[in-house]
Amino acid sequence: MPLFPRFNLPHLGLGVGLRSVHFGHILQRQPAVDWFEIISENFMDSRGRPRQVLRQVAERYPVVMHGVSLSIGSTDPLDFDYLAKLKALAKECKPAWVSDHLCWTGVAGRNTHDLLPLPLNEESLRHVTERVRDVQDYLERPLALENPSSYITFAASTMSEWEFLSRLAADADCGLLLDVNNVYVSSVNHEFDPAEYLRNLPHERVVQFHLAGHTHLGTHCIDTHDGRVVGAVWQLYRLAHELTGGASTLLEWDAKIPPFPELHAEVLKAKEYLERELPPLVVSSEQAWQADWSPAVPHPLHLLPAEVA
Repeated sequence: MPLFPRFNLPHLGLGVGLRSVHFGHILQRQPAVDWFEIISENFMDSRGRPRQVLRQVAERYPVVMHGVSLSIGSTDPLDFDYLAKLKALAKECKPAWVSDHLCWTGVAGRNTHDLLPLPLNEESLRHVTERVRDVQDYLERPLALENPSSYITFAASTMSEWEFLSRLAADADCGLLLDVNNVYVSSVNHEFDPAEYLRNLPHERVVQFHLAGHTHLGTHCIDTHDGRVVGAVWQLYRLAHELTGGASTLLEWDAKIPPFPELHAEVLKAKEYLERELPPLVVSSEQAWQADWSPAVPHPLHLLPAEVA
């Protein structure tokens, strides 16, 4: 199994999220899945069936922990009660790595349960860098941070998201979880070139990819995770794969979740997609591909059909 030279982390292959609706199927059928990703908060406080299922899954499959409440960008002090639970869970399930998002989720001790964007400037970069170092030191594990989808930008921002992530990864010595769907969603919402985003990341720092479905509303996209991966995102994934040399790939599907075989079949499209002969990749703020996963004919960005999820 190949390792990432910077972090000595394995390339796990093609995985899916471990969701409660599939517990029975997974335990009974033991499907031929390469690995599972868990939402850390769904298991941290459980001493019942979810934790029991996780123990059984972790005995058979590689596991990665993915969090949504680290709030690495918040001005609140780091929550060491939360980190202690995270560390205990990691000790039990022995994840290949731990990840969360470049965001903040609350302030003054309140959690909004949403992934809120940061102003991208030098002050924020120094703040987040110091906190990432502290988290990695406490967990004694590498941390990978994910680019979130976003819907607003800040007047106080002085750099692009890809520059911020690049400098953060170097300064904090952390990994990156590249969510290709989020790059596409944000590129539509903020009218930037998603290919430029991918080309300007530190590719050696990317230890994982996320793929997911989204909802296109004509003027903007929402990261809904409730359907199939669309053609434009598959095309960007192929570019990301070429640039990085490949990384562990995870399909997220968190609403309107289909039966497990359908879910698994969706992530397996990655193999087919990477092996197909396709036209050269062209991505700009004025062009995008049709909604299904075959990238046949470009469409103007604002004419993409609404049913792409």
